[in-house]
Amino acid sequence: MAIREAPGHTPRIRGRALALLLVLCGTIFLEGSDVAMLAVAVPAIRADLGLSTGAAAWVMSGYVLGYAGFTLLGGRAADLLGRRRMFLTWLGVFLVFSMLGGFAANGWMLVAARFVTGVAAAFMTPAAMSIITTSYAEGPERDKALLVFAGVGAGGFSTGLVLGGLLTEIGWRWVFFAPVFLAGALLLAALGLVPAEPRPERAEHGYDLLGAAVAAAAMLLFAYGIVRLEHGAEGLGPTLGALGAGPALLAVFVLIERRATAPLVRLGIFRKSAMVRADLAALLFLGAFFGFQFIVTLYLQEVRGWSSLRAALALIAMGCDAVLAPVLTPRLVRRYGNGRVIVGGFLLAIVAYGLFLPVGPDWSYAAMFPSLITAGTAFALAYGPLTIAATDSVAEEEQGLAGGLLYTFTQFGSAVGISAVTAVYGIASAGTDGSPAAVLDAYRTALAVPVVMVLLGAAVSAAGLRGGSRRPRSPRPSWRS
Repeated sequence: MAIREAPGHTPRIRGRALALLLVLCGTIFLEGSDVAMLAVAVPAIRADLGLSTGAAAWVMSGYVLGYAGFTLLGGRAADLLGRRRMFLTWLGVFLVFSMLGGFAANGWMLVAARFVTGVAAAFMTPAAMSIITTSYAEGPERDKALLVFAGVGAGGFSTGLVLGGLLTEIGWRWVFFAPVFLAGALLLAALGLVPAEPRPERAEHGYDLLGAAVAAAAMLLFAYGIVRLEHGAEGLGPTLGALGAGPALLAVFVLIERRATAPLVRLGIFRKSAMVRADLAALLFLGAFFGFQFIVTLYLQEVRGWSSLRAALALIAMGCDAVLAPVLTPRLVRRYGNGRVIVGGFLLAIVAYGLFLPVGPDWSYAAMFPSLITAGTAFALAYGPLTIAATDSVAEEEQGLAGGLLYTFTQFGSAVGISAVTAVYGIASAGTDGSPAAVLDAYRTALAVPVVMVLLGAAVSAAGLRGGSRRPRSPRPSWRS
């Protein structure tokens, strides 16, 4: 049972409530570290399996397609079919297909395993988030849980970069096997800790299967088109076709939902301006963060000649958010409200990415450090409060949907950010002599993309301040078992 502190203090989460939060945070750590470890291991996988550049890219893209394509459906499934059931089932699927990826003998097996692992994450992650938003009391207690959840997820990515470098030295297959052990431990703990819930009643008019199929197809096409943007003019036809078909299917989905007696997505949820603004801001923030991190990684390895492990150790400074998010951010949110803290995070991100724009061919780590530590601090300030804002005004029976929408936007944001910086880099480097100076100039040009994205995100977030920041609310009953 959680113990409430005096007003003005950050609430402490203890006992069974803390154990549950640790399990749920373990799954978001698992998801974040899994992606990061694979990003480091791709060169070794490519060399060992003899993959082409395109096939190696799809090892990463397959996961993004599965995750982005099914997150909306996964979030709603948690509401309709049961959060506990979806969480446990898809955590098990994540475990199995991560293990199968480690046994893959060729490229197509590995891509297929990564796609299904992404689908599993698309169902598992919104379910975990909705368990938090329905198990902890609305107000400071829930906010603290969500801030810890968001911080651990980002910390998992930063930690995964280092673990990926270490495990790849042993053998790239351990990048797939290591998550199996963590997933197994989490699954065993979750069986006894995730709260039981009444078996969801079947909808009076059944489930919106047609809407689910069209939504998944639209998201898959969107994700496919965005991922292909990084290939530039190569294969432009399929890219434009996917990006054109995605909106068309989305329009069909809206028509289906308007006529459905039991819609997959209640369209009225998009009238919640705070939720929509938070989702859009999260897309821009995550896109900028991962785009920046991607370009810096390339700079360290291709321009400076650093090893993947050394580059990963350098970037770990950005993981400071794992410490700051649960310690500093809750205090700032309680004092200033979500809105002001989110805008502060965006402003710090502008500073962080702007400081890196004049990067030179022989910058010392001391010259890079201010950008990296500031970027991590910005993440700590913005991402957790954005998570709160995206679910704060949503009814309990739609918390899974709200989580699904948030993770849909963040996954698309990550894909857009990486694809955009890659495309800009490709355009900037086209026709050059390929010299180190030309490569560095192209990187500087690509670094403008994250700056533009956080500038737009700051404008979107600041628009919400006109309505006033959310102030601390009166506490409701504490954690429910």
